[in-house]
Amino acid sequence: MIEDVEFTLCGTGTSSGIPIIGCDCSVCSSEDFRDRRTRCGAAIRFRDSKGDPRMILLDCPPDHREHALRLGLNRCDAIFFTHNHVDHTFGLDDVRRYNAVQRSPIEILADQSTIVAIERTFQHIFRPFDNVNPSFVASLTVREIEPFTPVDRFGLRFEPLRLFHGRLPILGFRIEALDADGGIATNQPGPFPLAYCTDVSGIPPETWPRLEGLRTLVLDMLRPKAHPTHFTVDEAIDTAGRIGAESTWFIHMSHEIRHAAVAPGLPAGMNLAWDGVQLG
Repeated sequence: MIEDVEFTLCGTGTSSGIPIIGCDCSVCSSEDFRDRRTRCGAAIRFRDSKGDPRMILLDCPPDHREHALRLGLNRCDAIFFTHNHVDHTFGLDDVRRYNAVQRSPIEILADQSTIVAIERTFQHIFRPFDNVNPSFVASLTVREIEPFTPVDRFGLRFEPLRLFHGRLPILGFRIEALDADGGIATNQPGPFPLAYCTDVSGIPPETWPRLEGLRTLVLDMLRPKAHPTHFTVDEAIDTAGRIGAESTWFIHMSHEIRHAAVAPGLPAGMNLAWDGVQLG
């Protein structure tokens, strides 16, 4: 059984980050640290059944270097990607430092379309023999994953969930700890079972049953007005209410959400996240 679980929301903002370049609105100029939002990603730190330290990332945004330095992240065993957009993948080059520190490759796990996009974007990593000069690049292994086919890593089970980001099919993840026999543990540590669902505008019927019985839900909430690829404030609240997790944390927020103005009006058990908050 894993121990010493820390689930951290490293970044909680939309693709532009908060503050937005060239904006002096009340949120972008806010002195409330909860209104400063870097691009979305999460880190799970724990000790495996042998007592060894482990760290798994959910997405790797452009702000990952800042996240690592601010939160003291010093290793990476695997990265699960939700989808291929820039604000969720463009920190991948920085993980080479973990390779140097731990002297081992890092596994990346994603669906086929995300793998294709990552390999195309980071050709200097995946085709190092084409580099004009020898380069210090990340050492990565690639594993393709599919919705509803669980993957076990270091005592945790990650079940990819089908979600929709507008018309784009993406992945969320249901995460649970395993017992000594490799089954789902009866007594879950920390925030588990947890579902991580960023960049969502729709949940297909086959996914709803896998969102039952959650201790923790992490869910997209972009802004009050309608958007074609993200939940609004009201849509996120309605979805969270239907899922019924013990606690819900909203992420991927724009500069139209001021923490001090929105958080007090949320239903019981629902919270606006902020960069660096630990769940569980």
